[in-house]
Amino acid sequence: MPRPRVHDLDALLDVAERLVASSGEVTVRGLAAAAGVPNGTIYHAFGSLSALLAQVWLRAATAFLDLQTSRVDAASSPVDAVVAAADTPAVFASLRPDGARMLLKVRGDRLFGPELPDELADALHALDKRLVALLVRLARGLWDRGDGLAVEVITTCVVDLPTAFFRRDITDPLVRERLAAAVRAVLTVPPREKDRP
Repeated sequence: MPRPRVHDLDALLDVAERLVASSGEVTVRGLAAAAGVPNGTIYHAFGSLSALLAQVWLRAATAFLDLQTSRVDAASSPVDAVVAAADTPAVFASLRPDGARMLLKVRGDRLFGPELPDELADALHALDKRLVALLVRLARGLWDRGDGLAVEVITTCVVDLPTAFFRRDITDPLVRERLAAAVRAVLTVPPREKDRP
């Protein structure tokens, strides 16, 4: 019979998220000390620090993408949907500041490395596919196109611009207004036409 779990794993993931958000790095010893658990708890529950950090990333990124998708669903026009998607980091930061800082500051693959258990690698791959599907959906809503050139413009609006604008202060209302204005401006220039073979 397995021993009962005496530590809250979600609380452990919360502590790891906070540490990554503040320093960009986590060690087993540092995490164990901050969470008040023995080192063995981390290895017993997650197998490795890399797997734990992948879980931290996956949990935050999934919550972010769920929020982004719900905001896109609630938008009243295709342009408003792209603006809502671009503004989601600010909304997410108000709900989950450490998760937002972590997602903005640290690339996932640099955080947890390439060697992951198959189920975590599959879950991360599925999350990437969900994001691409959302980008394609936004492009189709605007231009009835889901090709790479159209998705590239949406990526500029939803990934590149928010990363640049929110690097300094994700909660500043003026920054959010400027981001919305920049996104709307980018969307006035449609994607290049596809080359015909």
